[in-house]
Amino acid sequence: MNNNNNRRRNFRSRPQKNNFRRRGGSIISSSSNSHNSNGNFNFNRNGSMNNIHNVEKTMQKYQQLAKDAQSNGDPVLSQNYLQHADHYLRRYNELNVKRENLTDKVTLEEKSLPKEEALEKESQPKTN
Repeated sequence: MNNNNNRRRNFRSRPQKNNFRRRGGSIISSSSNSHNSNGNFNFNRNGSMNNIHNVEKTMQKYQQLAKDAQSNGDPVLSQNYLQHADHYLRRYNELNVKRENLTDKVTLEEKSLPKEEALEKESQPKTN
């Protein structure tokens, strides 16, 4: 006699939602541990590499983790964290350059806008 027929299935079917897809593809259950084994917090990274504040915060987090690892006498882990911090520093600098280029472009457009409006007003016929 086979005992496999008496086993209960461990999965539940999910209700179909109309054309709904979850980003990232995975669902974190509420019972899961919110810490990795090395103490880092899990966080959703959707768009976090494009937000300059998130990149700066993550860079500072890895710098602090590197300091902590160094003070605990683990130079290899400290170097690993410093490499992560360096990666986020490069991304932070890229985002700063993009932001500066964008603000330069906006200020140039704002400076040229009054001249264009003045030309349009001059070209319009005057009515009394």
